[in-house]
Amino acid sequence: MIKIVFIIFFWFWSIVINILFIPSLILPRKVVVFGQKLWALGIIYILKKILNLSYVIEGIELLPPKPYIIAIKHQSMWDTIILHLIDKDPAIVMKKELLNIPVYGWYCKKSKMIPIDRRAGMKSLKFMLKEGKKAIQDKRNIIIFPQGTRVLPKEKAPYLPGTYLLYNKLRLTVVPCALNSGLFWPSKNWPNSPGIIKLRFLDPIQPGLRKEDFGKKLEESIEIESNLLIE
Repeated sequence: MIKIVFIIFFWFWSIVINILFIPSLILPRKVVVFGQKLWALGIIYILKKILNLSYVIEGIELLPPKPYIIAIKHQSMWDTIILHLIDKDPAIVMKKELLNIPVYGWYCKKSKMIPIDRRAGMKSLKFMLKEGKKAIQDKRNIIIFPQGTRVLPKEKAPYLPGTYLLYNKLRLTVVPCALNSGLFWPSKNWPNSPGIIKLRFLDPIQPGLRKEDFGKKLEESIEIESNLLIE
């Protein structure tokens, strides 16, 4: 019953924000960014009030000066919500298909997210790099899910080459980020239990590593810490 109440409020708040901010599509981009943040704050609030599901962020003191790349574990829809709150104006690497969602997709395009077609191969990577360069010129951080999709806790999935491409070509520091959101908000489902979701920023990876060394360090740091948070 409580889950149903949450779902009702989730969709009510999402519809209200989507309708309320339609005029922002012809206003400066920062208005849309504010709307996205307001939506995320509302969802986090009802998670706490209805399901008693809150969160903590650890390791903020490790964050370097902007711009940098956040490479974050992806276990849940919650991760896509919190992205609007852990950074002021992020350029989020997202699936291109999301742009096809009415209204929501318009906001993503207006706020200058980085949509990629995972079926387009090298063409998609080149586009991501081009858009990533624009983002750092605007002093915006880039946020990317290095595995490209949601992966259930304790399950394995390969780390894709996109994170290294941005790291290598843009010469930016990468901040790995672990979490345990999948314990409370399962993939392709609704949140099912109260508790505290933990999101942890890890030691930054400075520019200059070779591809193999970078990939190993990124994957090991995220997977080890995420497993610790799950346990």
